Amino acid sequence: MEHNKVAVIGAGLMGSGIAQACAQAGYEVVNIDTFESAIEKAKANIEKLFNKKVAKGSMTEEKKAEILGRLTYSGNFDDVKGAFLVVEAVPEKIEIKKDTFKKLDAAADPETILVSNTSGLSISEIASVTNRPDKVMGAHFFYPAPVMKLLELVRGLVTSDATYAVVKEFAAKIGKTTVDAPEYPGFLVNRILVPMQNEGAFMVMEGCKPEDVDNAMKLGCNHPMGPCELTDFVGIDVMLATMTGLYNGFHDSKYRPCPLLETMVKAGHLGKKSGQGFYKYDENGNKIQ
Repeated sequence: MEHNKVAVIGAGLMGSGIAQACAQAGYEVVNIDTFESAIEKAKANIEKLFNKKVAKGSMTEEKKAEILGRLTYSGNFDDVKGAFLVVEAVPEKIEIKKDTFKKLDAAADPETILVSNTSGLSISEIASVTNRPDKVMGAHFFYPAPVMKLLELVRGLVTSDATYAVVKEFAAKIGKTTVDAPEYPGFLVNRILVPMQNEGAFMVMEGCKPEDVDNAMKLGCNHPMGPCELTDFVGIDVMLATMTGLYNGFHDSKYRPCPLLETMVKAGHLGKKSGQGFYKYDENGNKIQ
């Protein structure tokens, strides 16, 4: 099988970004989503992004046309045919992932490798619903996918060396630096990062100002964003779900989610996307001083 076609499942922010990164690297890409609205939004977003690049002079019209010419969209899983690699980027729920992999296993060519962009779910469990568990592994991209350089590679219990080698080569071609992460909740980055964000929430709950917590980490540790700002950026509901996954996965009290996060989610204070989190935001997502 020629290694020139990639299929990306899911046309949300992550899926469309992964598809863009692959197209920019020279792959023929089909971005598949069962929601037509998601496909239309993905098309509009990349057109808008590339138009800005052309206007700034960082991309020519010819280059824009070349990349977009390699990127197609579909609502049909059968269009994964011919792809040597499929990257799944559907919502981070195990049942949705498993259902997607069942469909991909039935639709994809027998030799096709199936990769999950999960941020912490079990690769072995996802692979168990397929007839090719040796050809399944995790490749965790970071947002925004075309820009962020890191890719966490996660092997399931029976992921083959050949599968790992192909995915690692793919990662290099799209310009990513890889780290090998263990198949435990949170993998590598989130297992270190999310507890820090959780501890920041505990400090706010104990009476610290969010801006003091953030300035301490930015100025004392040279972090580009403080833990409260970062939690608002990624979504307090997403942060809580990740922390809960760590807690349930390890059964260790050090991963206990901060009660303040639970209260904020119940109140609909989800961060930038809702206009209210640790900070308030205007309709354009700018922090209100």
